[in-house]
Amino acid sequence: MTLHTWLAFFVAAWIISLSPGPGALSCMAAGQRHGYRRAVWNIFGLQLGVLLLVGICAAGLGAVLAASHTLFAAIKWGGVAYLIWLGIQQWRAPAVPMEPGTEHAHDRFGMLLRAFLINASNPKGIVFMLAVLPQFIDPLQPQWPQYAICALTLLFTDSVVMSAYTLLAARVLRALHDPAHIRWLNRGFGSLFIGAGLLLAGFRRS
Repeated sequence: MTLHTWLAFFVAAWIISLSPGPGALSCMAAGQRHGYRRAVWNIFGLQLGVLLLVGICAAGLGAVLAASHTLFAAIKWGGVAYLIWLGIQQWRAPAVPMEPGTEHAHDRFGMLLRAFLINASNPKGIVFMLAVLPQFIDPLQPQWPQYAICALTLLFTDSVVMSAYTLLAARVLRALHDPAHIRWLNRGFGSLFIGAGLLLAGFRRS
């Protein structure tokens, strides 16, 4: 991969990362609920999902998924159900601010797993990666090193963007202490998760 090609992908990676979606929504919800330090686990989970998507494309499995109606539908509707379930859980979240020292290791693992599944169960992301990544890969050169460079670039840009979303929510939204405000904020995030699930339900492959 030449420097010129990498710079072009670097710009594309920022555009991909800045595109609003369930990942950004999960960062804001986690930042509001847990604060930035704890919500870092949510960011880690999203990046594991990014690595999975790049790996799927690099292994050629993305083309198989895009061509298989059954596999695509299974992952798609699994993602729809998962986002709606997250929305319902957010609606039912306690209307109290998280106090320091009240979170345990299993909470951090649960946050990481939920974030990972948000990206892993998103067939739209796989199809998008399948359309974008190959344009920057030189077929005459070893491909895995090129995919590794693309993966590291995406991890950098997405981590920066998701950190910004998380920090914004942690600094602004977490300042709310009125239970009524927190309740409506939780319901707002819950509704957005459900809306994201419904949007995914309407997604069709080109």
